Amino acid sequence: MQEEVENRTLTLVVSGTKFTGRLFKAAICKYLAHRKGKKLRKQRIRDAPVKPQGKQTVKQLIGQNQGVSNIEITDPSIKEFEKIARKYGVDYAVKKDRSSSPPKYLIFFKGRDADALTSAFTEYTNKKVKKVEKSERPSVLAKLSQFKELVKNAVVDRTKRKELER
Repeated sequence: MQEEVENRTLTLVVSGTKFTGRLFKAAICKYLAHRKGKKLRKQRIRDAPVKPQGKQTVKQLIGQNQGVSNIEITDPSIKEFEKIARKYGVDYAVKKDRSSSPPKYLIFFKGRDADALTSAFTEYTNKKVKKVEKSERPSVLAKLSQFKELVKNAVVDRTKRKELER
């Protein structure tokens, strides 16, 4: 690592009829000005205010001045909805309402994201319905153990028969 730092070189191509000290100095100055400009551009991009996307606080969502709507979810597994909302690129905020006995979740979202949120919400509900249907089916292991018991209890005639066939 130390060798890399010590042996770092710079290739600078300068075209001119006669290579003088002044030409070399001008080339170096141009290069340094270019590096300084690049550094300033990078700093401006870094210091630019970052517009939050995806999950954010209600205050950040309201601060974007694009109108806020909300949907109420009573299901405690809110993480699944958050995963689907990220997939659809929806800016949203989740607020837990503890006033009722099973806590409700209020999902705030931008007014312009209404279409994306409705499609995300339909996917979320479809996923929930599939999960309920899946839980109603008996498990494969339970079926297997049931069939094992049937096989154990079945009477098998295992007497050897030696008959000559002609």
